[in-house]
Amino acid sequence: MKKKIEDKNISIVGLGYVGLTLATVMAEKGFHVNGIEKRKNVVDLVNKARSFFFEPGLDKSLGYLIRSKKLKAATAFDKKNQSDVYIITVGTPIKKNNKPRLDMIKRATKEVANHMRDGALVILRSTVKIGTSRNIVKKILQNSGKKFDLAMCPERTLEGNALKELLTNPQIIGADTVKECLRAASVFRKITKTIIPVPSLETAEIMKLVDNTYRDVHFAFANEVARVCEVFKVNVLDVISKGKKKFKRTNLPMPGLVGGPCLEKDPHIFNDSVKFAGLNLEITKSARLVNERQPRETIKFVSNEIKRRFKNKNIKIALLGIAFKGVPPTSDLRGSMSLKVLKLLEKYYSQEKITLFDPVIQSYELKKEISGNFLFTNSLKNAVKNASVVIFANNHPDLSLLNPFQLYKLMKSNGFIYDYWNLFSNLNFIKLPNFYYSVGNINSFK
Repeated sequence: MKKKIEDKNISIVGLGYVGLTLATVMAEKGFHVNGIEKRKNVVDLVNKARSFFFEPGLDKSLGYLIRSKKLKAATAFDKKNQSDVYIITVGTPIKKNNKPRLDMIKRATKEVANHMRDGALVILRSTVKIGTSRNIVKKILQNSGKKFDLAMCPERTLEGNALKELLTNPQIIGADTVKECLRAASVFRKITKTIIPVPSLETAEIMKLVDNTYRDVHFAFANEVARVCEVFKVNVLDVISKGKKKFKRTNLPMPGLVGGPCLEKDPHIFNDSVKFAGLNLEITKSARLVNERQPRETIKFVSNEIKRRFKNKNIKIALLGIAFKGVPPTSDLRGSMSLKVLKLLEKYYSQEKITLFDPVIQSYELKKEISGNFLFTNSLKNAVKNASVVIFANNHPDLSLLNPFQLYKLMKSNGFIYDYWNLFSNLNFIKLPNFYYSVGNINSFK
């Protein structure tokens, strides 16, 4: 008798950046995938083979998968069709007090519990507070009275490169029993070759939080170094890039704006996870503080420089790069520090004096997402023309190819450039005139 092929029908709950890319890759690998998403506009787009965010290759893959009916999206479960596997990928934002929200996880788990059959495999993929898998997800599933297997398999992809990384990144499988671990591993082994089993749900939860907190701490120290360099009129490029040249024990990243949907919240979730035990994660908290206050410190410098040069008269500001990062390119505005910079600029200057440009996000899309009387443009030249100050707020490759001397010719006389990302490090050997400043290098050229 031919052996039955199990766990081929997958329901993915949440078709955001994590869920839709995972659904796409799983469908390409032969699974029958149902995507469940509350936002009807997102469901409609997916079923038309279009994504609501920029991810290289995603729309092309969706076109084939939707036509071949290997992937479909809906706003609710089909009561007649149960799945073998349910993967929860809903977002886990934090509240204003930096505590993680649990309502989305709870709601998604209840929907899964109501729909699943006996023996289903449930996988939590969202980044969560430590203990969520056991104390919330597992308990809700148990309340259904049905049998199930549970695993925590955190997402670890980089936006802009997610489709490729899903095939190559090691996949963590956290479960309480060998049976559950092997079952979840068999699902992900069809996608990626490297499987890393860990002995509990909590281990997997912690590993994901450690990944992003580690990066946040590294970036924070780079920003601290930049502050020191500014005090002593030293170029941070020399300190970091030359300091680690052929010296493996120091590998510090360059300073810059640190945000995005993960780094802005995951360190807070990590810290909140251990408060019940009386622990205070000092390094984690301090790193987040450094990165969160950077826009305030830098915009203070920018505003003082504008006042010194123009007496605050006839000001035009060009803010370039609005998505939270530029490499790999993305259209994601969640947690974008560019928006924090924009909010601070509003305190000093009227909205009509600020022009926004992003290499990936069209102006009409920005206008829908950002309320106010800002000026939006798809033309870099229009953004920069007659600007008093040009601010580089993300590191999109198109921005790093620009020539600061040519930009300066388009700007208002006596204007200046402020670069959060040190995009023109290749020009470091040139003593730039008094119009270019960057994080960690605001005094060198005065």
